[in-house]
Amino acid sequence: MRWKSQKKREISEVLKIKAKHIPKKLISSTLKLSRRNLYNQNTKQKEADLILKEQVLKVLELNPSYGHRRIAIELGVGKNRVRRVMRLFGIKPYKRKARWTKKKDWGQPPSGYPNLIKGSSPIKPNVFWAGDFTRLIWNQKIIYLATFMDLFSREIVGWSISTKHTTEFVVEAYLDAVGNFGIPKITHTDQGSEYKSKDYTNLVESLGVKVSHSAKASPWENGYQESFFDNFKTDLGLEFERFETIGEFVEAIHKTIFYYNNQRIHTKLKMPPTRFKQKFLNLPV
Repeated sequence: MRWKSQKKREISEVLKIKAKHIPKKLISSTLKLSRRNLYNQNTKQKEADLILKEQVLKVLELNPSYGHRRIAIELGVGKNRVRRVMRLFGIKPYKRKARWTKKKDWGQPPSGYPNLIKGSSPIKPNVFWAGDFTRLIWNQKIIYLATFMDLFSREIVGWSISTKHTTEFVVEAYLDAVGNFGIPKITHTDQGSEYKSKDYTNLVESLGVKVSHSAKASPWENGYQESFFDNFKTDLGLEFERFETIGEFVEAIHKTIFYYNNQRIHTKLKMPPTRFKQKFLNLPV
């Protein structure tokens, strides 16, 4: 039995060498196997690849931003196998690329708050939060979305949507997070004017929370939120004009955040954020 298993592995390895176009006759004579077995192996592999291809396409239909790693986790198969089949059939998920570029300081002084989370890794929820906001264009109007993320579970714990670029909508997002999940130890953001304002910093510090800021022109120091917004826009869909009213658009934003928290597999966690936190807290999943 061991000899047969070894032979099967040898056949599989040989069949993977496509570039050399080794004749079946030479393979069969070298391994002392019938050519029928070789053709059967090849046919079974093609059938398995076609089945996996359809499974991959179904996952991408529901999760357009998934790469081969997340697809493999979703299907419970090896990531190398998924990557090979995707390359074989030319399947490429849409992936937005984060554009981290240096921003001009315009002579503004630093905030005075250091980066308190650099090089740290929280071991439980409600230790480090990270906040940021993004712009979404709908019907030639700018919709602002502010979010706060728990860096342990990568869960979005609070958010706020506004048609105006003010400090208030950032504060509302923070209050939403505190109201739902309590108070963290440290809250980290970039040095945007909203996060340097007295309204925001006074609120955070009045709760006994330490304020943390990224260095100027260093968006990678808040890469958690940068990465979230990058994938969020893909999951939300690129054609925002398909929403007839702003109410439909806002509803879609809320649904996409819910999907991210509860259904979307996070590559680092190997599961959705809320499931990861529930597992840590020994709560029913």
